[in-house]
Amino acid sequence: MKFLISLLTWWNSQTLNTRFHTWRKGVKVGEDAEGNVYYRNRDDSSRWVIYNGEVEGSRVSPDWHGWLHRTWNEPPTERPLAHKPWERPHVANLTGTPAAHVPAGSIRRAEPLRRADYEAWSPE
Repeated sequence: MKFLISLLTWWNSQTLNTRFHTWRKGVKVGEDAEGNVYYRNRDDSSRWVIYNGEVEGSRVSPDWHGWLHRTWNEPPTERPLAHKPWERPHVANLTGTPAAHVPAGSIRRAEPLRRADYEAWSPE
């Protein structure tokens, strides 16, 4: 069933063309904590990722994002980045989900913010 879905949709992992291209020309470089697999071609002129599940760019960690976009040449499997103690772990983009950030005063909050410092203008 998973193979049939990949034939008909591009947003569920990889398409048939990507699967064939990866099989023929791809050299596996590594995998991240989410199960995404990273590839390059033999001369390293092209780099790509095969997502584990939904295709969402924010699911790529900053370490791998830098390698994909050639910020650095060595993948995190060969040369891991030094992380600061104040850095938080990578979190995918939560926009549009129930876990998205809702600031105070937003109409999406269950109870809107009551402001005592504002009085609406009314014509007399």
